[in-house]
This record gives sequence, structure tokens and C-alpha cells, in this order.
Amino acid sequence: MPAKILEVTSYPPPRAGWGIRVEYVKRRLERDGHSCVVINIGNSRTIPSSEYETVLGGADFVRKVWRFCRSGYTVHAHANGDALKGLALALTAELLNLLAGRRCVLTFHAGAIQRYFPRHRNRWLVPVYWLLFVIPKTIICNSDVVRSCIAGYGISRKKIVAIPAFSRQYLEFTPSPLPEHVEEFLRRYPNTVFTYLRMRPLFYPITLIDGMGAVMKRRSDTGLLICGMAGHADEGVRPAFDRAIERQGIADRICLVDDLDHDAFLTVMQRSALYLRTPITDGVASSVLEALTLGVPVVACENGTRPPGVITYPVTNADLLAQQVEYVLDHRSDVVAALSRFDVPDTVADEVAILASASERDGFASETTGQESRP
Repeated sequence: MPAKILEVTSYPPPRAGWGIRVEYVKRRLERDGHSCVVINIGNSRTIPSSEYETVLGGADFVRKVWRFCRSGYTVHAHANGDALKGLALALTAELLNLLAGRRCVLTFHAGAIQRYFPRHRNRWLVPVYWLLFVIPKTIICNSDVVRSCIAGYGISRKKIVAIPAFSRQYLEFTPSPLPEHVEEFLRRYPNTVFTYLRMRPLFYPITLIDGMGAVMKRRSDTGLLICGMAGHADEGVRPAFDRAIERQGIADRICLVDDLDHDAFLTVMQRSALYLRTPITDGVASSVLEALTLGVPVVACENGTRPPGVITYPVTNADLLAQQVEYVLDHRSDVVAALSRFDVPDTVADEVAILASASERDGFASETTGQESRP
């Protein structure tokens, strides 16, 4: 029987990690004859689109989720350990789906080091996360490390599936024309460092600027191209970021881009000297795997789950960030030659199979693990 899936998630624009993933999943579900509706809770949630349902406020969110739950849709909720608002929305969607007689699927995004996750990072939220994890029929995460962290809340490992947030669809792109200011920047700086940055503390934007400032003082051929400025900004982060740029005196060596579609993002990545990844919360980031697969060197902060071939530095150490970037720029040919080549599986198909099977009704069986199950 065709499944009816309700994605409760951020959705492009702007383009970011799990929004892109949901876009691929939606296309595959519909291609396979299933119904997929997106309730967009991201930055574009108030902009009308044929791709998703808008959300105009809390009451509108509850009303729309409940309407689709009553119509037989199984919720696919999305959350991470960084945002309390997202946690509350995911939990609300789960409870509404349960009230309608269905158990949802949850995808828990990002890595094993997040603001409020795993349990030792915030004891007060342990009961909330336990509820978030105990309700779904299946939980999807992106690595075995995160799977173990979720199990640490007293959740059976049997219901947690690790599916890497990367799939062969991510590499399907057509090199595209870029905005003129981006083209001009790439021409001006033959060693362009490309990064995706959100104005949030755990992306460490000041460390980024201080580290790249040190590189630029020693190299006149290096520029920094930053994408993602249209994303959510935490209070006070952007002003501190701007002050750091002014302090380093490198404003003319930085190109800021609000958003790039997938073709443009990979076009820039392929033309850059290296891809720089600063957040510690991202786990096995899809953009890191995209870069490695395209033969682009990656420098990233160490978070315990970086793939082989990534050159790492301690997350708050701007001096070592600069040192690793300069090492790659000085030895780029050798770094590229040492990158491992690997087959890219179709993990979107794996996720779609889970969602399709989850649409069957079932009871609420016990899925906790004895004494551990108490939050």
C-alpha cells in the first residue's frame, strides 16, 4: 500500500543539511508512488510554495499537523540537540501523531557533541529527550556513535538505525554559473577557502576569523568564501563576527554569500582550494563527504567522527586551524593524492524503505531497557 508521510522539518530555501536531505527523500517517496507532505518549520516557513505547507504560528502548526495526522499520515519528525524550539516542535508532532493512532519516525540529526545532547550535557532535559526518543517506532541517526548516545537515554538499540546523511544523489549536479561577485572573488584568490557558516556559537565563527586572519597575514593569494549567511543567527553572534573581521583587517579578503543552490554549492566547492568545516556538532557532515568524494581537501575541527582523510584541529584553537589550512595549501597535490576513494551508497532508498514500512499501524510496545529506561 502507498505510504502517507508527513515531514515536519525545515525545508529549502535556504539550503542546509537536513533540509536538502528531506528534499531528496520527498522526491524518492513520490517517485515510488507514496504521498509526502512537508510542514516547513524553517526560515522560509511563511513563504508560499507548492513544495510545502507554510507555518504562520504555533496554532497554525498544531492545526496543520493534526489535520494530516487525522488523514492517515505518519509523521517523520526531525530534531537535534542544539535547538529547544525544534525539540518542542518535533515532540508536539510526535504526540499529535500518537493521539491519531500512529507512531512516527524520528530522524535525530548531527553528531555526538551538541549543546544539549547527549545526556551528560544537560541533565535537566533528559526526561524530555527520553520522551522524544521513546514515542517513535523507529529512530534514524547518522552514525553508530550517535546511536549509542541515544541508547544512553534508556532506548532500545533495536529501534535505532544509523544511516549516513550522505547518498549518491548528493553528487548529481551540473556545474553552474555563479553570482558575478563570487566569480570575481574566485578569480582574484587562486587559493580560496570555502566554508559553510551559521551565526551560532558552536560554529565558532570567531575562531574561524582569527585563524584565517593569521593565514591571510602570511599569504596574499588566499581568500575566504563563506556561504550560509541567510540561516538562523543567535543573538549577538553576528556583531561579534563583524568585529573580529574588523580587528583582523580582512574584510576585503572575505566573500559572504547568503545561500547557494546545490549545483552552485558544489561548483564553488570543486573550484576551491579546500573546504573548511568549523562546527563541532555536525557529526559526519554530508558536505564533508561531498568534498572528499569530489577530491577536495577538508580541514575540520575534531569532533570524534570525522571521516578518514580529513585534516583536523582542536575546535577552539585558531592557531592550529591556521596551521592546518596552510599545510593543505602548501601540500595540496599530496593531500589530494592521499584521499581515499569510496563507493557512495543510495542511503535515501534506505530511509524511504523505513518510512514506507512505518506507515503501518501498531501498538505501543515497551522499547526501553529495564532500569535504564527511567529518565
